[in-house]
Amino acid sequence: MPPVFAHGRLRLYLLKLLDEAPRHGYEIIRLLEERFQGLYAPSAGTVYPRLAKLEAEGLVTHTTEGGRKVYAITDAGRAELGGRAAELTALEREIQESVTALAADIQEDVRGAAGALRRELREAAGRLRSDGTDAGDHFAGMKEELRRAKEEWKEQARRAKEESRRAHQEAQQARRQARQAQEHTREEVLRIKERVQEQVREHARRGDWPTGLVEGVTALAKELGTLAGGRPEAGPTVHVERADAPEWVSMDYTHSADPARDLDRLLDRFRDEIRDAARDHGVTPDQLTECRDHLAEAAVRMGSVLRK
Repeated sequence: MPPVFAHGRLRLYLLKLLDEAPRHGYEIIRLLEERFQGLYAPSAGTVYPRLAKLEAEGLVTHTTEGGRKVYAITDAGRAELGGRAAELTALEREIQESVTALAADIQEDVRGAAGALRRELREAAGRLRSDGTDAGDHFAGMKEELRRAKEEWKEQARRAKEESRRAHQEAQQARRQARQAQEHTREEVLRIKERVQEQVREHARRGDWPTGLVEGVTALAKELGTLAGGRPEAGPTVHVERADAPEWVSMDYTHSADPARDLDRLLDRFRDEIRDAARDHGVTPDQLTECRDHLAEAAVRMGSVLRK
């Protein structure tokens, strides 16, 4: 029989359960048993260590209520869950297959027990016929036991079928939600792009395209960060205003007859500005990563403007 959860999948399903509502460990165990219609229930030694590891990774947190730890998913946990929507859909299918396999094993066990009971009945009947004993009461008890075994098997099969149907419905719902989220994200990105482009064009119409580029890149990074649910961990958000920009950007700039050369001079000033800041204050690995992201965004944005 295949395992109920493949390697690492119980961890993902715990995030799904905590995304539905905060829960304590015992409640999670009972909920899993309920969703598997009693065919499977993980032990405390299986669930609690995984909850502790999820908390160490910052994906869940806990509060104490009535002496029990109540676990809740964090924003980081929701971000991971959202990024693994396809894997969650596959997990729902795996759970359905596991429930089906468990039900098949139970059915096979019941069939084996019923077969053994029938053999005992035949053997008992043979012995009673050879002894000439009245077998009425004896057969009545064995028939009742056989009837109860058949009823138990039917009930277990019904519950397994119902769980399989519900797992299939949940998988379909997860796929629909993933498609809707993807479409919503695509529409939001297009709207953000149009807003930032209009902002840069407005500065360009006023002859102030350097500031337009700076503010456009800043606005684009801020909008996309908000859409992704990201939160800056190091330092406050920087809002670039005309007065806050470096002198070489905020000064009244006179264009020459060669705009390409003017752009080269601006890039040289930009490079010198950043090098001076790095030399004076130093650079940490986290700052290098953030600066690299900003440079990538600026390159995409400016390349788009220049290719028009």
